[in-house]
Parts: sequence; C-alpha cells; structure tokens
Amino acid sequence: MGERRMAVVGIGAIGAVLAAALLSQDGDTVLVAPSPAKRQALKDEGLRVTGVLEYQARPRHVLASARELRDFAPEVVFIATKTFHLDGVLDDLREVAGPGTALISCHNGLGTEDVIAARYGAKSAFRVSMNYGAALTGPSTAQVAFFNRPNPLGAVDPAGRALGAELAALLTSAGLDTQLVEDIKLLVWKKMVMKCTMANICAVLDCTIRQGLESPPSRAIAERCFAEILAVAQAMGHGLGPDYMTQAYAYLDKVGQHKDSICVDLANGTRTEIDFLGGKVVEYARQAGLEVPYYETMTNLVRALEYRRLGGVPAAGR
Repeated sequence: MGERRMAVVGIGAIGAVLAAALLSQDGDTVLVAPSPAKRQALKDEGLRVTGVLEYQARPRHVLASARELRDFAPEVVFIATKTFHLDGVLDDLREVAGPGTALISCHNGLGTEDVIAARYGAKSAFRVSMNYGAALTGPSTAQVAFFNRPNPLGAVDPAGRALGAELAALLTSAGLDTQLVEDIKLLVWKKMVMKCTMANICAVLDCTIRQGLESPPSRAIAERCFAEILAVAQAMGHGLGPDYMTQAYAYLDKVGQHKDSICVDLANGTRTEIDFLGGKVVEYARQAGLEVPYYETMTNLVRALEYRRLGGVPAAGR
C-alpha cells in the first residue's frame, strides 16, 4: 500500500487529522486545500494534531484544487470536504480519476458514497466513517477530543474488498484504527441516526447534544425524530435492532458535551450540510412513501436558520 500514490482533498478538522496520519506513513501524500491562508500555513508550519491523537507532519505537496492532482496521478483519493462540495470535487477529478482510482468518501451524512458511484462507477467508490471528534484550532492545527475505535470502511462494490482491506491496514498502521466491514451502509446508518437527529435539534436550540437530550421538551422531539428515522432506515433495508436506541443514548451521553458542527456553521454564517443529514432522511422517506413530520419540520427550521444567516440568499444548488 505504501507504493500507492495518495491524496486528501479537504483539510478541515476531519481531513487535517487524516492527512497528518497519512503523511506519517508517506511524506508524498498530496493535500488539496482551496484556502490560500490554509495552504500557506500548511507549507510554513506543517500539520499539528493534539489531543487523544498526536501528529506532527510537514506536507511536500499542497494544491489549491483537485484539478491539479492530474500532475500527480493519485491512485487513492480521500475526500474529506463538506458534503455540499462533493459534486464540485468530483467535477474537478474528471481528468484525474481513471478506472482504477479509489475515491473514498470521508464525509458525515447519508448517501455520499452513492454520489461517487453514480459519477465514477461502484468499483471506484468507498466509504469510511471517521469515529473521532476533531476541531480546528488554527489554519493547520487540530485537536482530537475522542476516538471510538475502529473506523468502519467498506467498498460499494464487493470487488473492491481487497483494496478496502489495504486501505484499512494503512489507516490502522497510521494510528487511525480502521476495520473493513461487509456492509458500510449499515454502519453509516447506525451513526447517522444519531447525527441527523441531534444535528437538527442542536442547530435550532444552539445547544450541546447533552443539553438537547436533558431538556424534556427537546428530548420528546428527539424521541419522535428517532422513531421516524429508524422507520426510514428499515425501509432502506437497514434494520438496526431492538437494542439500538439503548446503545445510542449511552453513546450520546458519553460524547454529548460538544455542539454539532451545524451549530458552528450557523454561528460562522456559512452553509450547513443539512442536505445530506436531515434533508437526506426526508428525501429517503418520500421515496419509501413514509411520513416524517417531525424530521421535515426540524430540517426546514435548520434551512430557515441557514437562509437567514446567509443573508436571505438561497444556498447554491437549492
């Protein structure tokens, strides 16, 4: 695996940790960061990760666009951008990605691996669910608050399992313990049931996950939303079992001291990832002929907040 040329597109909190880990194994890993300030910081200061994971790495190659990767011909591209940038990145990769290029979605949200598969074929599409919580503390620094090992990784096409095993081994050797799984979609749903539900509530109330669950009124909304999304997951072929919510609440109690990333986006007046979170749940529900009134209301409230924070200008693509 060390012989494969690798790239990371998107050096936000998740991407920064991933990039630093990969650089610890291969100093020629290529980074793509559109922000000029971030690129300069990466070149001048390198990447530094602190907290429950620690890395210090200086990249040799930092690019402004995924289009520039054509000069490096990467065989493995980790895409760690915000979900609303995914289509644009895939456009930029048209002259980069060939039939043998592996494109790995490292996003939060539902269905991102399907977007890749629709554009480049199922054999090129992989998905990894990063189970660490990280926040940027500077243009080229990040802090990791927790890591619930291992990260699940899977191939959309079973023919990709051998490469998937290599990727999982590489990430594990870099300190990001990762396990190849048969059904990555099931593992993504298990995480996204919690993420999609609590992201909406935290965004509307501007509160932490724990605060959203401790308040009786908002917990009642969460319980109705959980019931709706579990029904959607079941309709999509991903039954999560009778004990799922017991485990979910235990997990949320453990990691719920932080605000969801949508809260940060709204506070910064930037676009949110609602389309691949609550919005995707509503989309799947409609496809399955299910009613999800709580989810639809909470999702629309987040979109209304985003609309207001963006100055009344609809986000691109809406």
